[in-house]
Amino acid sequence: MPSQVLLNLFIAFLWMFLQDEWRFLTFLSGYLVGLALIFLMRRFFTSVFYVTRLTALIKLIIIFIKELVLSSILVIKQILRPKLYITPGIFKLKTELRGNWEITTLMLLLTLTPGSVVMEVVPEDNLCYIHVMDVPESRDAVISATKTFEKAIMEVTR
Repeated sequence: MPSQVLLNLFIAFLWMFLQDEWRFLTFLSGYLVGLALIFLMRRFFTSVFYVTRLTALIKLIIIFIKELVLSSILVIKQILRPKLYITPGIFKLKTELRGNWEITTLMLLLTLTPGSVVMEVVPEDNLCYIHVMDVPESRDAVISATKTFEKAIMEVTR
């Protein structure tokens, strides 16, 4: 993937040199020509076309922002109640991810969403222990968010 990006940038700069114009639009048109050339020659590369990974990364960021907003609203609702009716707890979650980067990314995304904290990770068994603010409400939400995050992380990394 890095070789594709570098090749695309090289084609864009080469396009600018051949056009003999140092403008952004010339660079952009060269970048688009390079993108088309790399797309047509993608079978010669060993990795996936880098634009697909870039769109998967943008999709992961959008999913994270959505989950962040939804869990923040849930925490705000819990805080603004006159009395706290929460049952905090810890549960075990098995993940399908492999490798340190994938597991670390998932655990960071889960920790960054309000109301849940990853307490321990067992990478050998792909297990993690998560503390949630309200087990009856949050557990299913955390599990569904985890599955969504896992799918999006796998699209980015594999």
